[in-house]
Amino acid sequence: MSAFWSWFIIILTVGNILGCVWLLQSQSKLPAGVSTEETTGHVWDDNLTEYNKPMPRWWLILFWLTAIFGAVYLVLYPGLGSFGGTRGWSQVAQYERERAEAEARFGNVFRAFADIPLAELAGNADAVRLGRNLFLNNCATCHGSDGRGARSFPNLTDDAWLYGKAPETIEATITNGRIGVMPALGAALGEEGVAEVAAYVVSLSRPGDGDSAAVATGAEKFQLFCTACHGPEAKGNPAIGAPNLTDDDWLHGRTAADIRDVITNGRTNQMPAQLEILGPDRIRVLVAYLLSLQAEPGG
Repeated sequence: MSAFWSWFIIILTVGNILGCVWLLQSQSKLPAGVSTEETTGHVWDDNLTEYNKPMPRWWLILFWLTAIFGAVYLVLYPGLGSFGGTRGWSQVAQYERERAEAEARFGNVFRAFADIPLAELAGNADAVRLGRNLFLNNCATCHGSDGRGARSFPNLTDDAWLYGKAPETIEATITNGRIGVMPALGAALGEEGVAEVAAYVVSLSRPGDGDSAAVATGAEKFQLFCTACHGPEAKGNPAIGAPNLTDDDWLHGRTAADIRDVITNGRTNQMPAQLEILGPDRIRVLVAYLLSLQAEPGG
């Protein structure tokens, strides 16, 4: 925060508190020579009048306590621009302290699985139970509570893993995150070219669909624009997360319109890195849970 905005907030806040104090002081008693038996002159409903009296004392006390509390709080805690308060409190420091306390309390629970190979860990009921809890708290927002994902969010219970489904690969994905980019090709291909490539891509998983001439032309353009990532047979490349286009697993939709949209506008997906949030020991039991989903019927 710049010095200007810091002083702006300080002056505005302190000025408001002082203004409230002045108002309370001015309303705590009547001016000299004014009787509490006099009315303000306001009349409602023919005969309802208002006496000129100060606010009730209990009400004034509450307002004074509020002003005092606000002043004390702003001295002790952050609130006046860049002034951090005399107690030195911050939400980051409190988070780090609570996280350290939680690690001291529960860290050994997860460290107990540190030396067990990931493939074996998937068969450990305690590790899978802990991993499921971690998944529900950290991953279900994107991948669903059952791990089956949603449009643009991968299904973690099937065999279509963009970067591979080896235990160590899954661990690396969760630890370091991934960023997948499908470049926009609309400008390079043109509307007609996009339609032809889309027709060819649709035919890879649904042979016989689409106009044969468009499929043939799209195949030529696919070899020119798309094979660097998806391979000449369109089976993808796990090393860079390029999907297999010959199966029935489509992250962004499998209709011709969906495919045309992806080719035209591209896509950028990100799996955020979880190392700083979970730590290596928790990530291992999370991997164990994901591997257990592969062993479930229908997974």
